[in-house]
Amino acid sequence: MQFKDYYDILGLEPSAGEAEIKTAYRRLARKFHPDVSKESDAEERFKAINEAYEALRDPQKRAAYDQLRARGYRPGDDVQPPPGGFGGAPGGVDFEEIFAGGGAGGGFSDFFESLFGRGRGGPGGPQPGFGGGARPRADTRAKLAVPLEAVHSGDSVRIGINGRTLDVRVPKGIREGQAIRLGGQGGNGGDLLLEVEYAAHPQFEVDGRNIIHVLPVAPWEAALGATISVPTLGGAVELKIPPRSEAGRKLRLRGRGLPGKPADGDQIVELEVLAPTPGSDEQTAAYETLRDAFGSDWRRA
Repeated sequence: MQFKDYYDILGLEPSAGEAEIKTAYRRLARKFHPDVSKESDAEERFKAINEAYEALRDPQKRAAYDQLRARGYRPGDDVQPPPGGFGGAPGGVDFEEIFAGGGAGGGFSDFFESLFGRGRGGPGGPQPGFGGGARPRADTRAKLAVPLEAVHSGDSVRIGINGRTLDVRVPKGIREGQAIRLGGQGGNGGDLLLEVEYAAHPQFEVDGRNIIHVLPVAPWEAALGATISVPTLGGAVELKIPPRSEAGRKLRLRGRGLPGKPADGDQIVELEVLAPTPGSDEQTAAYETLRDAFGSDWRRA
């Protein structure tokens, strides 16, 4: 099992704060998303970025990882887990981690799973028998990372647990911390309780019922206005960018967030103004024309 430097994967220093981690993840996930990237290794890079973010965004996972990293391991070094694994994240977390296939949390490396204790039994899991008899029926608790698309639509997700494959229907609009009960799928005939958490997404963040999306726009689109196709959990929609918009401006798509009662959430689109790198003499000349038109005092204005 080879050591992975999650900070290096995200281009961060070990002292990076939560906001820096989110920003780095969002930028790299957009760059290497297999649907848009032309890089030959985009899919592998995208998986590595998601794994690194999943490890560092959670304080308990990050603390466990930092403790191992402090031993001086470098990327590619062979790491031998102690008997029974590393014991998972600190703080008494003893439920099993399950990552839904097909989502941002799926397909993690052996290093990740060994460090964070995939496959460990949780509270209420199988216990030693009493009086030499059979083990008592008991519920098993686990975490389930659910893609936001499944929360939005109420679709099923496929998971693997203890050598079994299960299709789990996700109630539409389920909140983080709520549990899905699967009767008879737990320890020794007990139930399996899946505590829901939202899987990290390369395009969206969650704020209550609202969905936050950062939309890159060109300077001329922000200045002159434009109509741009914007991704939402229910599919792409056309968004009108008002003229004279500035970086950081927030536009609202009503009802495009997560389902809920009495009303669905909204999608908040935050504009990020980016200047494309010129790739031809004509584009360079266009920037020179802008420079001459605005002059050197544009910041003061």
